[in-house]
Amino acid sequence: MVSSEASLHYIRQNDMEASKKKKKKTLKVIDNQTGQELTLELHNNTIRAVDLAKLGVTVYDPGFLNTASCISRITYIDGDKGILRYRGYPIEELAEKSTFMEVSFLLLYGELPTSRELEHFTHRVLRHTFLKQSLVDIIKATPKESHPMGLLVSMLAAEGTLYPDANPAISGGDVYNSPRVREKQILRLLGTMPTLAAFVYRHKMGRPFNYPAYGGSRSYTENFMYMLDSMEDPSYRPNATLVKALDTLFVLHADHELNCSTAAVRHLTSSDVDVFTAFSGAAGALYGPLHGGANEAVLRMLERIGSVEKVPAFIEAVKNRKARLMGFGHRVYKNYDPRARIVRKLAYQVFEICGKDPLIEIATTLEEHALKDNYFIERKLYPNVDFYSGLIYKAMGFPTDFFTILFAIGRTPGWLAHWLEYLDDPDKKIARPKQNYLGSDQRSYIPLTQRNSSVKYSTEYVSPAEKRRVNGFAVAKM
Repeated sequence: MVSSEASLHYIRQNDMEASKKKKKKTLKVIDNQTGQELTLELHNNTIRAVDLAKLGVTVYDPGFLNTASCISRITYIDGDKGILRYRGYPIEELAEKSTFMEVSFLLLYGELPTSRELEHFTHRVLRHTFLKQSLVDIIKATPKESHPMGLLVSMLAAEGTLYPDANPAISGGDVYNSPRVREKQILRLLGTMPTLAAFVYRHKMGRPFNYPAYGGSRSYTENFMYMLDSMEDPSYRPNATLVKALDTLFVLHADHELNCSTAAVRHLTSSDVDVFTAFSGAAGALYGPLHGGANEAVLRMLERIGSVEKVPAFIEAVKNRKARLMGFGHRVYKNYDPRARIVRKLAYQVFEICGKDPLIEIATTLEEHALKDNYFIERKLYPNVDFYSGLIYKAMGFPTDFFTILFAIGRTPGWLAHWLEYLDDPDKKIARPKQNYLGSDQRSYIPLTQRNSSVKYSTEYVSPAEKRRVNGFAVAKM
């Protein structure tokens, strides 16, 4: 009788042999100009673009519509079917059953944590929520009207200067080979991100800062809301339903494959820059209204529409390209964004506590009109996660310009997971895209006195302020 272990070994051996015999998938490319043929191996329906160089061909792909710049095992998206999974787990299940700290662990380490692992991980992250005083002083020195994301971009870069021993430019390019150094950066960024956001918020409101309530039973998100809202009362506890709502939003924003900001993390990391500078660049990308700033743009759009009665006219303006519809459509999803359904349900839970924002009626009416209109149906323009998340943030009392910094807190573990994955990527190389040059051929230098200008550069416009200054000097000379 064959033991179960021997049987298993035999099956695996047969599987391996069958795999070896399996015919490789290939793609044949023929150059019609020269007749040259090239056979390219297909791996997971992907070819190596560099192989096309054998034909003297370069791939032109602005915006990377069909270019894979890495192999990743973090997040899976099927845009046609509206599927989003973190490490194989459906976003719907994680949003309902998990927490942001648990999802952060999952993204970073590949598996859901045990109870002991989660407790230890959360404890260590919360120990790193305190800011160094030099960072606090910088926040205090900035104008209160500064956009929170502009401050976050600056503060992340500044934070990186505080740890020269963990900076490849100072301590050598192999500093991140140390698991201890990597882990320390993870804890620092996960820990300080909500504190930076809370301090920026309190500074904007003209209120004294609340330092993290370390040592109690508060969760990561509850601690963040404590720093936002406590009025010098260390016993303050935010509403549990609102904590859960914000925690769920963080889960929904935790990762989304190679979006603009995550791609920026990988791109910058390829130069061996420190992780804080890479995150500063990623935050800059997230700042843009076509990326993380989209939920802020949605709210401003709804405010411009003004009332439910004006929705039909706005829809027509969009169709005639006289207005822009924000919060609909997605580069990846050609179906309903799975996160949008969760956020829509979440919105009504928040409204029960904080009150229903007047803009919600405009939003639901806009959604109803768009989902019935062939113009939007044919273009597969469905609501995305930004459409309702901004309404939740507004109902919870966050200023509109603070929305994107909330997104940044949620996206932190995703950025970190991609940073870790890139560091261990055997194919990693400094990012250096090629270009399709269509400029001038070689030209001879023309002496200054012989040139005739043909460029679109005006020397005629002078601003009113400049005129005021010039006239002031003229009066002084008289």
